[in-house]
Amino acid sequence: MAGFEIPAGWTAQAYRFALDPTPTQLRALASHAGAARFAHNHMLALVKAVMDQRAAERSYGITEAELTPALRWSLPALRKVWNQRKALCAPWWGENSKEAYNTGLDGLARGLDAWSKSRRGRRAGQAVGFPRFKAARAPKSVRFTTGVIRVEADRRHVTLPRLGAVRTHESTRKLARRIEAGTARVLSATVRQDSGGRWYCALQVIVEAKTRPAHVPDSPYPVVGVDFGVKADGLMVVATPDGREVDRIAAPKSLTAAQFRLRALQRRAARQHGPYDCQTRTRRQPSQRWRATQTRIGRTHAHVAAVRRDVLHKATTTLAQQHQVIVVETLNASGMRTKGGARKRGLNRALADAALAEVRRMLTYKTVWYGSHLEAADRFYPSSKTCSACGRRKPNLTLADRIFECGDCGVRIDRDLNAAINLARLGEPHWGEHSPAGSGPVAGRGATRETEPAPAGDAAGDETSTPHHQPVDQTGTASPQGEAA
Repeated sequence: MAGFEIPAGWTAQAYRFALDPTPTQLRALASHAGAARFAHNHMLALVKAVMDQRAAERSYGITEAELTPALRWSLPALRKVWNQRKALCAPWWGENSKEAYNTGLDGLARGLDAWSKSRRGRRAGQAVGFPRFKAARAPKSVRFTTGVIRVEADRRHVTLPRLGAVRTHESTRKLARRIEAGTARVLSATVRQDSGGRWYCALQVIVEAKTRPAHVPDSPYPVVGVDFGVKADGLMVVATPDGREVDRIAAPKSLTAAQFRLRALQRRAARQHGPYDCQTRTRRQPSQRWRATQTRIGRTHAHVAAVRRDVLHKATTTLAQQHQVIVVETLNASGMRTKGGARKRGLNRALADAALAEVRRMLTYKTVWYGSHLEAADRFYPSSKTCSACGRRKPNLTLADRIFECGDCGVRIDRDLNAAINLARLGEPHWGEHSPAGSGPVAGRGATRETEPAPAGDAAGDETSTPHHQPVDQTGTASPQGEAA
């Protein structure tokens, strides 16, 4: 079956609203999420049983033609088997929408498909393991694709199948106005509970003529490079090809700020009656105080994520709206945190707190919305090790070196600003092109060769006049602008 194709001139977007359900609706939401988990676990157990049975029969020398019939892993096949078995294994299935069971089966089908392709080498990235059973504490989520899904005219309710009109905390007028004007169409709705216990409804919508708002001023710098970091004053450093620093966005460090509170809550939970007894190595019924402490821990993590998400959304929206070409570096965000153990624990926590991959993901779809272009440098392009003044490389640059000092031309410049300038120069050949916005690698500009220095331009490695970013000499004091150390 062919997938849904977005019409020409339209683009996909999601509207997310925090829900304020009644106690009855809360129980219904939990029931739908539990139904999705039950369908996933039941069919996963059946798949494993069939696979084990076929493996045992092969060990007895039974031919392939006489083996137990295999169970297909596609969503239609799993749904057909579930409909045949649900009356016996789940006699209460009529209490929930069919979309709840479809959610669990869809997740299982995707997991089995990813595992199968990973085994055969047909899937890029890290190896994918066999799907696991979902525990009761797993994230609760249900996706509705059919039935009544609409935003009510009072701007305060969202209607979902079998749940009725659910009140929202904030107004839905932005989406309601588009729907009334005929420039938006709702495709599906996903209801999910975060770690703090609050339910959210994300409406997947296609909108017409999504363009840059008229009130957003045009930036005088159409081409910029963005260097990512984990320092408090350098989550994103934005610079132009001529060496001008446009913006420096500070990292929110929300997880670091919440560490003291999290430590206190986790120590309190360790002293309380939890679900596992370490001495007898048995599971037990957790106490109510332990559950209350876990709820407070979840709310703290939800607040951390909300603060981080707010900063990233504001920064990426400004970049996508004000600039025409944005060049970013390609980072292996997950690979940067895979090794190191305890000695690298602080850096791994800082990388997770910065959410570098989330910045790239937001820029990918926002540049499509607002008509700008996102270019990605090659993963091995040495933006930090290349001098923005003479183009020479400094291979012995470490993470502790926050000031880039070129051994050939003697220029001293902030490390992150130097990298942003190099990235911005990769976007100059793409300025003025009218190709569709995307995030593909920059062609023909993988790295600057050492034998052919790149032109210095107006930057020449000099810092801007901002006092915070003035060059420093070896004694740590500020030196006049443009002077070599």
